[in-house]
Amino acid sequence: MQPRLAQTQPAATPAGESLRVAHLDADAFYVSVELLRHPELSGRPVVVAGGGPRSVVTTASYEARRYGVGSAMPAARARRLCPQAVFLRPDFPHYREVSKLMMGIVKANVERVEVVGLDEAYLDLEGFHSPRAAMRRILREIALQTGLTCSVGIGPNKLVAKVASDAEKPAGFVVLTREQACARFAGAPPRLVPGIGPKTAARLEEMGLRTLAQLAGAPEALLAERFGANHGRDLTRRARFEHDGEVAPVREAVSESRERTFDVDVRDREELGEHLRRMVRELCASLAAHRRAGRTIAIKVRLDDFTTVTRARTIERATCEQETVAAVAAALLREYDPPRPVRLLGVRVTGFGGGGGGGDGEREAGGAGASGQLALPL
Repeated sequence: MQPRLAQTQPAATPAGESLRVAHLDADAFYVSVELLRHPELSGRPVVVAGGGPRSVVTTASYEARRYGVGSAMPAARARRLCPQAVFLRPDFPHYREVSKLMMGIVKANVERVEVVGLDEAYLDLEGFHSPRAAMRRILREIALQTGLTCSVGIGPNKLVAKVASDAEKPAGFVVLTREQACARFAGAPPRLVPGIGPKTAARLEEMGLRTLAQLAGAPEALLAERFGANHGRDLTRRARFEHDGEVAPVREAVSESRERTFDVDVRDREELGEHLRRMVRELCASLAAHRRAGRTIAIKVRLDDFTTVTRARTIERATCEQETVAAVAAALLREYDPPRPVRLLGVRVTGFGGGGGGGDGEREAGGAGASGQLALPL
């Protein structure tokens, strides 16, 4: 392993901004890991997805993406779009091991690293004489030790770095000041920027704000009237690539959950109860292992018509005890009494405190249940 990179004075851009943040993102991570095990599939469309009738795509190779296959797409649709693709079941234990090796390389070279998933992280480059050289050296080391390629964005803040790392995938290396980001992405839709979701983007389009430049130049009073003062101000700042968030080495978990999408809709109450108890066992075992406890227990129910309902109850003391969580979750499910067959069921504990500890808050795509994956938040 190379010694930690030497830090001297921060490098300045022509605009006077310090290139102090990098975002590193492994290219098509799950597929890339699989191709290392199956090199004979290189150059072919490959899709990593579960085998159930309702499974979704975890990720797809760039060859498969040319056919319109993308992450979170139903696997059945992916098969229709690209029938010649090779479909592989996800192997999350192996992906975690590869991720651990990759992040270990990053942390050995940079002091402040904020890991935000198995395949991406923010790096604080404050004080490096040459941020570009530092990141190229890390990329070489990752490629040498793991065989993976990554895309990198470097900028004055996390927002610029994140958007820059996505700009030229795969194996992209984009360095931008805030002003350069504003100019380069002026004609891009607002959804390009993290934090501006599809509903907000649709409302902006109704207002005639279809590009980031239009949003950045919109009267703040107009945005405040439509979205509220705080949200309107935040939209303006994001469109201008302004961001104050620091690279945080530890991401505190605020909740943990398990959920499962059933292959066949479940109507039977006893069967639903058994699924719920199984998820509670998995959840509480994980909470105890990480010394976490929470006061709010919630369930999530998605019906066969995609109606999604959450129910929550806050108790007096934080807990990770299986009996307590199971009793509250069962009561919530009984009180809701789903009026239609259930497509998805989940349970969550939040409001960590008291006996709760911290955690890095990493997530994997997909639900819990038989696969044992961490669930997306309720």
